Amino acid sequence: MTAVVVDKVTKVFNQGRADEVTALSEVELTVAGGEFVSLIGPSGCGKSTLLRLIADLIEPTTGTVTVAGKNAGQARRDQDYGIAFQQAGLFEWRTVLRNVELPLELRGLSRAGRRARAEEMLALVGLAEFAGHYPAQLSGGMQQRVAIARALAVQPPLLLMDEPFGALDEMTRERLQSELLGICAQTGTSTVFVTHSISEAVFLSDRVVVMSARPGRITAAIDVDLPARDDAARQSDRYFGYVTSVRQELRGVPSQRADAR
Repeated sequence: MTAVVVDKVTKVFNQGRADEVTALSEVELTVAGGEFVSLIGPSGCGKSTLLRLIADLIEPTTGTVTVAGKNAGQARRDQDYGIAFQQAGLFEWRTVLRNVELPLELRGLSRAGRRARAEEMLALVGLAEFAGHYPAQLSGGMQQRVAIARALAVQPPLLLMDEPFGALDEMTRERLQSELLGICAQTGTSTVFVTHSISEAVFLSDRVVVMSARPGRITAAIDVDLPARDDAARQSDRYFGYVTSVRQELRGVPSQRADAR
């Protein structure tokens, strides 16, 4: 099943007012089941707006958004996706463990079941020893890792991620990138990932979608075919070729790669 279909979506904020802003214009995007798609473009191009439209946190001005064959609103009510934003959005009165347990609790999982799953996710992001801490006792980067663990806890068919690794140190960032790919491969999870990092987009993605300056439009989509996603891949000529292609598209210079379209 197709994970996401964005059909001719335009988003206008403050429509009809003097401060009206067209954030997105006639955007069309399809994400296949199990596909990892990164959105990249200049600041203010509407990457995060597009992600929020898919999540049904805002509504399109025109056009439609479909998630897992449902309208975006129904998919949100059915909890068909996990989400992690730039800000962790943790509940200060819940411990780290209970923050990660929250989506499992909402799904009615048993106390023992949600605790075991939450502990597994905290171990994955390297925070097992902080399970009993509160968010205020953690650094910003650690809080973001908790948010990532929470998004992954329900093993959703779709992950929506808005620069979730931006606040992390480089070593942790690379480790979580690899872990995220492993989880997605194991579960068949589809992912829409917003980033400002060309290298991150290339390493993670099956396809890198390049957006223009506001009003945001999709100007190119580059298929990324790497034989592996590991440290060797990060040093390969093929990897750097894709990085160059994405950089060219961002600069408005059409890529010479046959897989850029």
